[in-house]
Amino acid sequence: MQIRTLFSAVMLYLLAGGMTAAQAQSSYPDQHFVIEAGDSLLAHAESLDRVVLAADRRSLRLQDGATSGFLVLNPQKAPWPFDEGLPSWNGTAPGDSGGFRILVRFPYLNGWSPWLDAGYWKANLWPSKKTTFAGGEIDIDIARLNYYASEWQFAVEFKRISAAVSSPSISLLSWFASDSRTTAGMNYAAILNDKPAALFIPTTFLAQYSIDPEIGGSICSPTTVAMILLSYGIAVDPLQFARDTRDPYYGIFGVWPRVVQNASEYGVKGTVTRYRSWSEAREVLARGGRIGMSIGQPLYSGHLIMLAGFTVNGDPIVHDPARTNTGYGHIFNKSDLSHAWFDKGGVAYTIFMPDSTALGVGEPPVRPQAPATFALRQNWPNPFNAATTFEYELSREGQVEFHICDLLGRRIVTLAEGRQPAGLHQLRWEGRDQAGMSVASGIYLYQLRFEEGEVRSGRLTVLR
Repeated sequence: MQIRTLFSAVMLYLLAGGMTAAQAQSSYPDQHFVIEAGDSLLAHAESLDRVVLAADRRSLRLQDGATSGFLVLNPQKAPWPFDEGLPSWNGTAPGDSGGFRILVRFPYLNGWSPWLDAGYWKANLWPSKKTTFAGGEIDIDIARLNYYASEWQFAVEFKRISAAVSSPSISLLSWFASDSRTTAGMNYAAILNDKPAALFIPTTFLAQYSIDPEIGGSICSPTTVAMILLSYGIAVDPLQFARDTRDPYYGIFGVWPRVVQNASEYGVKGTVTRYRSWSEAREVLARGGRIGMSIGQPLYSGHLIMLAGFTVNGDPIVHDPARTNTGYGHIFNKSDLSHAWFDKGGVAYTIFMPDSTALGVGEPPVRPQAPATFALRQNWPNPFNAATTFEYELSREGQVEFHICDLLGRRIVTLAEGRQPAGLHQLRWEGRDQAGMSVASGIYLYQLRFEEGEVRSGRLTVLR
């Protein structure tokens, strides 16, 4: 029976124009494809109707006066075949007065499959949903095919209840393609021997059961992403974030692309991806990214936790919203956590701040051994909402002044003034001026003066 099923699957793929039997001997590598920003989305358009480039060129939106429109992208081709795909997207929509729907299709037989609903945001303006065809399905948040394909095509539908309300917009489309055999063939000896360097990401811990007594048991996914936002210093109401995340089609709070889409409303970039090793995940954290892990047995039947870093022994550290009193910086048995994550495919929310290349958020910046006079590091996190940290090092004792200024050089607040000893110094700023009032969103300068005329400066961004 198993041989017959495998033969049928191979024959179905060959009929669909797929790989040869010789190509089907080993699993294909993971592949991630992202189309980001309005210009790029427009350049990939096969056809569009009443959809235009937004004024900031970062997204596409409905043209003025239009209440509906669509965008069909050119088919995209992957170097390697796949039989699973994780779609995700970023955009914005005005409350319950507008939204967009994402559809995807695949080559099938002598043409294309029907358009399948991958998901929508935010107003529920599409009462019906098609998720299956003879060759596969959208299983809530993952595309599963009964054959191997090497192409896919996205389409986006836009709607708003009135031309007077703000238009929904789309700024990013992501497709993470995989071979289902990769998950079954994971090398656990290598995974357990993988010992990344120590790192830790703090946040404001949230216990999901304490957020709301009625839905607390169901909101691990939005609670984890709320902790991720808080780790960037972005203010978020975890209960409202959870309510916004709930998908009415399935009646659940953990539909993967919907959660990262909700996060994008707060100014971050998010995609649904996979990880196959701890070192791969550590690299993302070190570059300023954040990871929400989708885990299962032997720890939970299904759960989301935030990867917080690694111990000096290379053991993973997590923030687990289900552990009310012991969830912050929790360390599971490494074998149990490895199986819980990688047996389930290593699926995760991968989130970055928009200007991730300028961040040093994953860990404090590397410090030089002996600065000639003094050294000033980039603040972290940056951009920030609630608070940020400055770090500088003095080679000798001396007079120090540390100021925050606007772009015209006008002083906003003085964080330090006086003589300081040689060594490492840190300052924390909560985004307030000299009078204690919160400053507005925008770009500011920070400036360190040492002794007679020696100055170092940098730029930071406040996001409210």
